[in-house]
Amino acid sequence: MFNVFPALAVMDRVKGVELSGAEIVVRCLQEEGVETVFGYPGGAVLYIYDALFKQDKVRHVLVRHEQGAVHAADGYSRSSHKVGVCLVTSGPGVTNAVTGIATAYMDSIPMVILSGQVPTHAIGQDAFQECDAVGITRPCVKHNFLVKDVKDLATTIKKAFYLASTGRPGPVLVDIPKDITTHPCEFQYPESVSMRSYNPVRKGHPGQIKKAAQLILEAKRPMVYSGGGVILSNAAPQLTEFVRLLGFPCTNTLMGLGAYPGTDRQFLGMPGMHGTYETNMAMQNCDVLLAIGARFDDRVIGNPAHFAQNPRKIVHIDIDPSSISKRVKVDVPIVGNIPDVLDDLLALLKADARRPEAAALEAWWKQIELWRARDCLKYDRKSKLIKPQFVLEKLYEVTKGEAFVTSDVGQHQMWAAQFYKFDRPRRWINSGGLGTMGFGLPAAMGVRMANPGATVACVTGESSIQMCLQELSTCKQYRLPIKIVNLNNKYMGMVRQWQQFFHGNRYSESYMDALPDFVKLAEGYGHRGVLIDKPADVEPALREAFARKDELVFMDFITDQTENVYPMVPGGKGITEMILSEEL
Repeated sequence: MFNVFPALAVMDRVKGVELSGAEIVVRCLQEEGVETVFGYPGGAVLYIYDALFKQDKVRHVLVRHEQGAVHAADGYSRSSHKVGVCLVTSGPGVTNAVTGIATAYMDSIPMVILSGQVPTHAIGQDAFQECDAVGITRPCVKHNFLVKDVKDLATTIKKAFYLASTGRPGPVLVDIPKDITTHPCEFQYPESVSMRSYNPVRKGHPGQIKKAAQLILEAKRPMVYSGGGVILSNAAPQLTEFVRLLGFPCTNTLMGLGAYPGTDRQFLGMPGMHGTYETNMAMQNCDVLLAIGARFDDRVIGNPAHFAQNPRKIVHIDIDPSSISKRVKVDVPIVGNIPDVLDDLLALLKADARRPEAAALEAWWKQIELWRARDCLKYDRKSKLIKPQFVLEKLYEVTKGEAFVTSDVGQHQMWAAQFYKFDRPRRWINSGGLGTMGFGLPAAMGVRMANPGATVACVTGESSIQMCLQELSTCKQYRLPIKIVNLNNKYMGMVRQWQQFFHGNRYSESYMDALPDFVKLAEGYGHRGVLIDKPADVEPALREAFARKDELVFMDFITDQTENVYPMVPGGKGITEMILSEEL
């Protein structure tokens, strides 16, 4: 299909060239350096699809559901330094995409969604496949646009990419009526755009940075708490240098895993509801807490009143001023781009001859090691049933920690976060804020598209995988050799765990009593399926699967139905009020 009309692909950026709205859309994508668009065609966007057909610079990936398109664009973005792009039609096309858009919004993922709309004269007339895309998506986008004049199209798309990728990133939707895609217009793509109401701050306030440096140097029980903002701003090198320079303990949130090396002694594990005992105890008992690109959400600090019981000084660095002191009052707020702020902070600390008191820091580490000795992630390694933790440990060994790992949502997600040690950023791809089941498989497609040749594993469960299972067809069409690790306990695992703890073992609608044969299902889509039900077969199955470089392998691991995720902080409790694993 490529090179049919090469003139459009190589057309010079010159004023005076008249193009249709659809051709302008494609040219804008080319100007932005977009290489891949995930989408699904429909009536309102057919002219855009026709323009895509006539060029060879932007590749289109046909998904099997619009939710899959947005998740794939999301995974593409998270695993790269690029803005994810997807294209959907009007009405059910855009409503099917809303879950994916909300997922990206909650995790601040830079993305541009191009949606078709009925012709401008039909808007508001209950036309076929009409819906108010701007109104529906307004609560779950960074911004959205309805293009009413083809003359505004190029500038609007430029604004969309600028908004999506600057400040606190997020998804931006551009709704394009069908008639706009047919109207002719002189094409000129702006070199840059500016908006009077949007001027994100990059540099932190020097006075606030000096206050932060002073608190850090005076700390006796310091703690560094970093989140997804470190990943998104590409600040992992500065964070690592900072933590190692001072010898402080560090934790990464679920969204921040890989920002600081997970195998390093100074890394204490993940904080929060399913965080490690040592991390939660250190978070609660530190005297200076440095929060970097994190937002003190409910799954991290638990009950804010409990968290506030222990006095501590808090420094909070974030690009988004609305995230600072939103749930927890902080002492030194610093608004700015994280790499810039950390560069300035590091320069101050390096120029200062003082360092935190060595004896106090040593005593603090001794206390942390006592907490660490509790071995809060222990599990029964002698079980005759497959333990999900064991599968994740073996996955880490077989891939040598080098894989991109996507996950769905639930117990398997938490076990992956606990047992797969991420040493580099952008290797852990999961839905944190919204907790979207069905995210893992399409996100893995996007990861593989963004990183050709990379090893990509999707960790999922038998409930989550069925949410977007149709994307196995997309994987077949585009020969995406993803390895699917299905931890099959025949329950909605996290729902069952909560029902066991807090609902008197009443397992209401959490038992999956009509599961498909996943091996045959995978084979039906043209892939390889493997059933593993014995612990001794776990490692061999993983090694064989990853040796098959050009095949998608669906591994169905039959795991212990009774296994729970520990530690666990019950809802409404403080982060030190953890339920630890049963004594083994």
